[in-house]
Amino acid sequence: MRSISLWAAVAATVASVVVAAATTSRAAEPEIWVQGAGATFPAPLYKKWIDAYTKSHPGVSITYDAVGSGEGVSRFVTGSVDFGASDSPLTEAEVARVTRGVIAIPGTAGMIVAAYNLPGLTGELKLPRDVYPDVFAGKITRWDDPRIQAANPDIKMPKRNIALVARLDGSGTTDAFTQHLAAVSEAWRGPTLKPGRLVNWPGTAMLARGNEGVASRIKISEGAIGYVEYGFAKRLGLPVAALQNHAGEFVRPTDKAGQVALAEGKATRAQDLRLLTLDPDSPQAYPIVTFSWLLVYGEYKDGRKGEALTNFVTWGLTEGQVLGSDLGYLALPPPVVSRGQAAVAGVRF
Repeated sequence: MRSISLWAAVAATVASVVVAAATTSRAAEPEIWVQGAGATFPAPLYKKWIDAYTKSHPGVSITYDAVGSGEGVSRFVTGSVDFGASDSPLTEAEVARVTRGVIAIPGTAGMIVAAYNLPGLTGELKLPRDVYPDVFAGKITRWDDPRIQAANPDIKMPKRNIALVARLDGSGTTDAFTQHLAAVSEAWRGPTLKPGRLVNWPGTAMLARGNEGVASRIKISEGAIGYVEYGFAKRLGLPVAALQNHAGEFVRPTDKAGQVALAEGKATRAQDLRLLTLDPDSPQAYPIVTFSWLLVYGEYKDGRKGEALTNFVTWGLTEGQVLGSDLGYLALPPPVVSRGQAAVAGVRF
C-alpha cells in the first residue's frame, strides 16, 4: 500500500510539473500572430521596426517576408497574409479583387540610385538625364561613350563595356525606377520598353532577385551599373552616380535632396495616399524617389489581430520613422504621416 501511495504521489508531482511547464510555455508564446510579405526596398527598416516593436509588445509576433512587391501584392490580393508592402500602388484591377477593401499607407520613402563598380575611377561620376535612361535601355553600351565622357571631362572613362544589372522578380523598385525613366525619355514609353514591375531588359543584362541581390551582383561585377534603393548601396559601400534632375543640376542622393523631391509628391487622385514624384522640378531635388506603401485590409474579422496590426502601423508612422535615417531611408513628411494615421483609423475590426 505504501508503495502504491508513493507512486501516486510521484505521478501527481510529475503531472503538476507538466501542467505548470505547459502553462508557462503558453504564457511565453505570443498571443497574436501577424504575417506580412512584400517589397525588398523597405525590408531592412520593417524588420528593424518589428524588432523594436515586439520587444515592448511581447504578446504580439510579427513576421515579414521580403519576397518583392510583385509576390507581396499577389499574396495580399489572395488573402494569404495579414498585410503587404509594395513600392508601387496597386492597380485598379488588383484593388477590385480584394473584397475586404484595401488601404494603402505610405510607410517609408527612399531614393533609387544608379550604383556602379568601376575600380580606379577617380572623381564623381555624373550621368545626364538623356544618358542614364539610354544606359538602362541598352542603347549606351560602353563606359567611354562620348556622351558619358562629355559629362565627365575631368575623368578618364575606362574603355570597357557596361554590364547592366537589373531585377529578375516583379518589383516595385523597378516600377518606380522605370516610371521615372518613362517620364524623362521617349525610349521608355513602349512598345519595346515600358514601365512596370517586370521589364523586358536588354538581352545582355544580368538579372538578380531583390534589391540585395542586385546590389550584391554589382559589388562582384567590374564594369557594372544597376538600380537599387540607396540604403542597399550604402551598406555595401557601392559608389553611386550624381544624376541630372529636371532643372539641369547634377544631384547626389542626400537626405536633404530626397526630402525636397518628396515634398513635390502628387496624389494620383483627390484624397489619395498613392503619392507619386516622377520628375521633381526643384534644382535641389534628387530626381528618383519613391514612397513605399503598407497594404492593409479595410476589415479584419479577427479583432485582436486587426487592433495589433493597426497599432503597429501607427507606431511605424510615428516612432518608427526615426529608425530609418541610418539605413538610408527618408522620413515621411508630416502631412503624409497625418493622412496615414487618418487612413489607419478607418480600418474596421
